[in-house]
Amino acid sequence: MNERDGRGRQERADAVDREMAARLLPGSVVRALGRWWEVNASAYADGTPGAHFVRYTPGRWAQITPWPKALAPTSAGGDAAVSRAEVASAVADALRREAFREALVATYVWGKGKRGSPSGSGPASLQKILAAESLDTALAHAVTTLSEHSAEAAYAGLQSLVPWFGPSFYTKFLYFAGKTVPSATGPQPLVLDRVLARRLRSLAQAVGRETGHDPDGSIANWVWRDRNWSPHRYAVYLSFMQAAASQAAAAGTWPPDAAPDLIEYALFSASWT
Repeated sequence: MNERDGRGRQERADAVDREMAARLLPGSVVRALGRWWEVNASAYADGTPGAHFVRYTPGRWAQITPWPKALAPTSAGGDAAVSRAEVASAVADALRREAFREALVATYVWGKGKRGSPSGSGPASLQKILAAESLDTALAHAVTTLSEHSAEAAYAGLQSLVPWFGPSFYTKFLYFAGKTVPSATGPQPLVLDRVLARRLRSLAQAVGRETGHDPDGSIANWVWRDRNWSPHRYAVYLSFMQAAASQAAAAGTWPPDAAPDLIEYALFSASWT
């Protein structure tokens, strides 16, 4: 692809982004979110997904250090559960002590849960991340950048910096870090992973077809791919989710004081097709 073609593709992507920002969530999605809230209102009565928990098997992570005290001991048998609120508390404690690796482990175990195999994408990948000499510096710099600049800048500082540490997991680190060290400007960090990217991709494909900016969906497939999103794409995502939270609240079927991370969790977990 030559420079002119690349510029034209970016211009089309920008046009789709502008249309998505103007339209936000389709009515069918807003209604689906309302149904999700009817079912889950008691669990998340505070308007946050803090009670959302994942199950994990502590024994699978026996080789991982440092191990946060908020997680069940790796010597424990069977499964355990940890909630977003518990991870946020663990990360807050770790950041106060500048124990950045401990904060990362808490967010990584929560993010991975029971997925993967004992020798595969969970503990084995985390060990490779923890072995990186640049990790402490990278995490400390990300937290500082978040507190002094923006979530987009913190994301950009982590991109492709630590081997095996991709955006699906460093956005989790930024999300929980942001609970203690809020972004100085712009929207607060949220998790962005393959599931959420595919949600946004389907919306972008529909907008692209309707407007003619992306009739075959190739632009949506490019910008909302399954991994390695650009810092600009992360910023677009955060702005969209913030506006979508306000849109859902205005519909009267969503809690008016809910934070954008409740929308993030709902879009991740709800069936809205």
